Amino acid sequence: MFISMLSGFLYLGVMMTQFINFQQQAIDLNVNGVDLKLSVIHRLRQKKNVILFLHGFGSSKEDYANISYYAALNDYDFIAYDAPGFAQSFCASPEQLSIEFLVSTAKSVLAHYEIDQFHVVGHSMGGLTALQLAHELPKRVLSFTDIEGNIAPEDCFLSRQIVQFPTDDPQVFLEQFIERVRVSYDPAAALYAANLKLKVNPTSIKPVFSSMVRLSDSGLLMDQFLNLPCPKMFMYGVTNRHLSYLEFIQAQGVQLAEIEYCGHFPMYSNPVQMWQQIELNLR
Repeated sequence: MFISMLSGFLYLGVMMTQFINFQQQAIDLNVNGVDLKLSVIHRLRQKKNVILFLHGFGSSKEDYANISYYAALNDYDFIAYDAPGFAQSFCASPEQLSIEFLVSTAKSVLAHYEIDQFHVVGHSMGGLTALQLAHELPKRVLSFTDIEGNIAPEDCFLSRQIVQFPTDDPQVFLEQFIERVRVSYDPAAALYAANLKLKVNPTSIKPVFSSMVRLSDSGLLMDQFLNLPCPKMFMYGVTNRHLSYLEFIQAQGVQLAEIEYCGHFPMYSNPVQMWQQIELNLR
């Protein structure tokens, strides 16, 4: 019995050594006059084939940590970090957050690690951030995998709640938002809602959501997305196949990736298929 248990632990240790091949650290940055301390995981060997991962609202860098388990992606370096005001990252002035601020943060992270060209993968809020980043740095982005990031007004089903359910108390909004999300029609809704209190600074919500709605309603995002010179993939859950623009963007050369058994959160509901599709867009 003891020998069997010991063998199991030794096997697990070998597996962990083999696959958990990234580092975690905190970095201090100043973005637009605001002090940040970002929690980062990265695998940077030769700083070639680097993937920048940007998580969604109420999520964290750990959404992408399982890249280490996919042999097809072993040749890629990567950076993932908790956005300021989320999870383990600190922002001295969360009321100043916006998508534009998150873009500036991404640029600062790339400069900190001296990354020139990179692939970018962004989910939801991170997808919109990635779009703006790629729009501003088109010659540096090698590919863009957009996981249900905002490119049209209809994508604001989470962020538009800041307008639909107004309140002057950020804590009250967060608590009510959690309850609305928990019972919403998404296979991962309950799991996502259960972690929101741990990952969201309530003061961050209104400025971030407001900027997402403003940009989505501007009418500019679709053209920005389609005009990017790099290979583009739009990934979406099967429960969101109703999005009105899917056939249109496919006709414009965007690769579509419909993920089975999931809605807005493929990294929670079907991560294996998510990673398979990401790998396809990196080739």
